[in-house]
Amino acid sequence: MQQRIGGIRWKSKFTLKELLPNNLSAFSRIFESLKHKNYRLYFWGQTASLIGTWMQAVAMSWLIYRLTESVILLGTVAFLTQIPTLFFTPFSGAIADRYDKRKLLMLTQSLYMIQAALLAILTLTHHIQPWHILTLSLFAGFINALDMPVRQSFYTALVPPELLTNAIALNSTIMNGSRLIGPAIGGFLIELIGEGGCFTINAVSFLFVLGALTKIVYSEPKNKQKKHPLLEVREGFHYVSNHIPIRIILLTTSLFCFCIFAYATFMPAYVKDTLMRDSGTLGIIMSAVGIGAISSTFYLAARKSVLGLGKVVVITITLASIALMPAFFIKSLWLILPLAICAGFGITCSLASINTLLQTLTSNTMRGRVMAYYSMCFVGSSAVGSLFWSYIAKTITLPWAMMICSSICLLTAFAFEKYRPLVRMHAHSTYVEKGIIKEIAQGMDDGL
Repeated sequence: MQQRIGGIRWKSKFTLKELLPNNLSAFSRIFESLKHKNYRLYFWGQTASLIGTWMQAVAMSWLIYRLTESVILLGTVAFLTQIPTLFFTPFSGAIADRYDKRKLLMLTQSLYMIQAALLAILTLTHHIQPWHILTLSLFAGFINALDMPVRQSFYTALVPPELLTNAIALNSTIMNGSRLIGPAIGGFLIELIGEGGCFTINAVSFLFVLGALTKIVYSEPKNKQKKHPLLEVREGFHYVSNHIPIRIILLTTSLFCFCIFAYATFMPAYVKDTLMRDSGTLGIIMSAVGIGAISSTFYLAARKSVLGLGKVVVITITLASIALMPAFFIKSLWLILPLAICAGFGITCSLASINTLLQTLTSNTMRGRVMAYYSMCFVGSSAVGSLFWSYIAKTITLPWAMMICSSICLLTAFAFEKYRPLVRMHAHSTYVEKGIIKEIAQGMDDGL
């Protein structure tokens, strides 16, 4: 089927060729960005740190539910960890574009280490209370509000422009590889050394990323004009709101993340109350999610370019939605694991594709601010969704709450597909300018 937009016919149908990997030789070059010392240091430092962070996330969820057996408090912890991102990332995005990103990252990683150390001390001394967890979750949320846009705009500057897609794929490998390893280790370590031991290991892990950051040789690009910070925030808002592809992509991200990440909030309660199992099972299920997530990274690496990623977003959001619809009704571990793998693949592939599209469509001078809005839509919407769906789950039970969440995500995929030709048409000029599309005819056939 074709749609006429702006006097031009744009194809909107899916073809199998556009969805299948079309650059299998990319598998041999998946670590190409690691040839650059700066990116290599960043990669290994973040790997150690993020494994520890995922261990802490599992331990914190298990601890709050063990202390209170409250689904609402599970949602509240997730809410407090993420809600500052919703309000402060436009300002932190302006900060990211204004100041030295490496120094800002060293600040945020040091604060993360302090937060983990405080959790470890309180837990190991048996003084930990629910209000301690809530307070330190909020503290982590404020750190995250600054860290995310800075980190998202920092690592892409460590490689040449032609390796941008590869660097983003490798960054997804870090995120998803840690999601595979961290929860598995965390779930088993809770049984061996308790939640306090997991918090201690996480605190130590930040020493690796701090050490890596000190060795990175990085020169912050000079801003041609120093403007008032509030003016830079306003410029970022106008850029996002007037850039049609970015605006539609961010709205899709916001609604998708508002609903889909309820599964992570509900998981400890599902494992304990429905499956009647322990923290080791929680680690197994989260690792299954990680297997799907890291598989999506290799799928994206086997694609030639960003062309066609809009179709991938539609398909993978649909996959994640369908996988999670029946998930929390299931009482068998062996039946939930395949669905967890599919959900991990769909969620990660869709969000990594969205990240790549945004990084490609955004100008260098606005990247920090645009990625701040991406963080706001990603993390901020997840925060509000975690709290909202926790209250809904208390009223109508976990399985039905997740069924509604997944249904809304499915409708989100359909809505994005409706507007995808419009996104593609407006993104075409950017792709031509950056050399992604060499001929107008090619853009009409192979765009988003």
